[in-house]
Amino acid sequence: MIALKYLVKKLEIKPIQRKKTRKIWVGDVPVGGGSPVSIQSMTNTETTDVSATVDQVNELEDAGADIVRVSVPSIEAAESFKAIKKNTNIPLVSDIHFDYKIALEVLKYGVDCVRINPGNIGSEKKIKEVISAARDMDVPIRIGVNGGSLEKDLQKKYGEPNADALVESAMRHVNILLDNNFENFKLSIKSSDIFMAVESYEKISDLIEQPLHLGITESGSLKTGTVKSSIGLGRLLMQGIGDTMRVSLASDPVDEIHVAWEMLKSLKIRSRGVKIVACPSCSRQNFKVINTVNKLENELSYLKEEVTLAVIGCYVNGPGESKVADVGVTGASPKHLIYLNGKPAYKVESNELENALIKEVTKIADQKRNTILKG
Repeated sequence: MIALKYLVKKLEIKPIQRKKTRKIWVGDVPVGGGSPVSIQSMTNTETTDVSATVDQVNELEDAGADIVRVSVPSIEAAESFKAIKKNTNIPLVSDIHFDYKIALEVLKYGVDCVRINPGNIGSEKKIKEVISAARDMDVPIRIGVNGGSLEKDLQKKYGEPNADALVESAMRHVNILLDNNFENFKLSIKSSDIFMAVESYEKISDLIEQPLHLGITESGSLKTGTVKSSIGLGRLLMQGIGDTMRVSLASDPVDEIHVAWEMLKSLKIRSRGVKIVACPSCSRQNFKVINTVNKLENELSYLKEEVTLAVIGCYVNGPGESKVADVGVTGASPKHLIYLNGKPAYKVESNELENALIKEVTKIADQKRNTILKG
């Protein structure tokens, strides 16, 4: 008995302890300093197509993005960014690589963060101009180091990209900002190789106090990229590393938001919307679990309130999962048992099941929303 108690104590799940970082503000979104891990994505429209870009930014916000990045490759795109900023509400990050004049333009137009590597700007005079403008506007800079664009001298020194090379590259840019007394920045240090990315983030997190933007760059398609990002970013987040994140997918940017939210919900770092716990289904199922879950995901995706829904096809695990959910169903014959707040409530036939679950989940979501509004 003593040994069993010891084992249970050892297996207790402890909340993730976040690493302490400096807090910065991207618009009205706090990043670092214990703030919630924010979720980002990036538009893939032509920035000069203002209408399409505005629509995509708003779509990403509706999906649950906290911050959206927009590529600004030219002065013409900077002018378009001005109009995009005026017609959107979510904080916007401008993605700039070499032309310091573009950075100066978007800073005048109210950008919330500038993604530009100071070491790529050029002369010290140009670097100081950008830093001075960012300081005057109280706008943070995001340093973005990537294994695919490592400096030539570091490629020669290390032979091939590795974590030490990425960290050395990152610290070059960091030191430029620190030498100019500018600490209002965050940093990403990405690679498409999850081992290299994880090691790089682990090392850089011990060297700087600024917040870290997590990502596995060029991770692949929706399926492949979700797996790679979940492994790499999940490992980092479980160590308490990371203050904001993007799941980079060769897919609709909205998919990036959905995957990021599922990661954070699974790790109990943040919560939003309906969390569905479902069995994989087998011959014991008393209703079509997979079809039911797919329909419920689609029908309930608009909800933002946190509700847990357990959908289990039989009596083996159904009662246990339903008892710890807001709404649950245990498949049975001839009728299925609906649970509310962990307790058996009533039975329904298969043709009534989906509508019953949608009704109960929506009711709980409405109650939670009204409680928040009254509070």
